[in-house]
Amino acid sequence: MEEIIKNLFIVCPLVFIAGFVDAVAGGGGLISLPAYMMTGMPIHMAAGSNKFSASCGTIIAAGKYIKSGKIKWKIAIYSAIGAIIGSTIGTKLALYISEKHLKVLMLVALPLVALFIMTQKNLGEQLEERSLGAIKLISLSGMIGVIIGCYDGLIGPGTGTFMILGFSGLLRLDLVTSSGCAKVSNLASNLTSVVLYFIEGKVIFILAIPAAVCSIVGAYMGAKFAIKGGAKKVRYVIFVVIGLLFVKLLYDLLM
Repeated sequence: MEEIIKNLFIVCPLVFIAGFVDAVAGGGGLISLPAYMMTGMPIHMAAGSNKFSASCGTIIAAGKYIKSGKIKWKIAIYSAIGAIIGSTIGTKLALYISEKHLKVLMLVALPLVALFIMTQKNLGEQLEERSLGAIKLISLSGMIGVIIGCYDGLIGPGTGTFMILGFSGLLRLDLVTSSGCAKVSNLASNLTSVVLYFIEGKVIFILAIPAAVCSIVGAYMGAKFAIKGGAKKVRYVIFVVIGLLFVKLLYDLLM
């Protein structure tokens, strides 16, 4: 019981922050996944539990964007379909990879993803939308979903931000609309992963359920903040968490 309480004190505050950050501009997984991993649980358990709590937060954030009318449904639906396909592939790969190799993959990927996201200076600026034909719109939306959904299933952190960059860069949506579409697509990929991890028994519910409550509260507050235009104000905490995780993973691999 003491171990569970200690882990809750580690995970819950960071998952709250992750839910807030993710609802604003994505990248919350760069905080929440390391939070689970810092408890020392097996990497696949950490990934499965993180997917569960993240999905709960994403549901709330998506609902907030839907209520505000900040979603282009044709884009969101086709990217969500692609995300389900991609996430299935990525999650099955993650479950197939050994714990040691998955840790090495995280050790390499997470700092690179964090660095990439932090250097996107244009993220948060309003863009002029452009009109696309139906076939091109469907193709690009589906492609974004499949590619980033696969990444989400395999690694995860940064998925929301990559989707926002895809929607804003390829489809020229403004930040808030990109975030809304990303929430729908990311929710589809997250729920797909949760089902697959649950089937394999890789979700620790005694930790994931309280964390999910924190994720929901953070996501609700973050979505309100983002819709009011605060998208560029919340990201440097990611570097601190990634730095701590990097040290811990390196220690685990070398010892």
